[in-house]
Amino acid sequence: MKKITTFEEHLDKQYGKKGNEKRDKFEANSIAFRLGEMLKEERTKSKLTQEQLAEKSGTKKSYISRIEAGKSDIQISTFYRIIELGLQKRLTISIS
Repeated sequence: MKKITTFEEHLDKQYGKKGNEKRDKFEANSIAFRLGEMLKEERTKSKLTQEQLAEKSGTKKSYISRIEAGKSDIQISTFYRIIELGLQKRLTISIS
């Protein structure tokens, strides 16, 4: 029987162990991608365009677009403002 590779083992092989530059860059890009996808999903559920969300949260459409594309390293305070003011949803962050 063939041993099943975990996702962590796959990442180690592909990008190296946590703490090396290539892996750290992958991890950072992964977070930006996930935040962008979550924002896009919630904006779509709220039936808002990027422009409407930008206006409600005090930012620009181009910035919302970059976040949704995973191309922006967003600050928590900005993400909070977009979620709470723009989408009128509650942002909860936990550490485990």
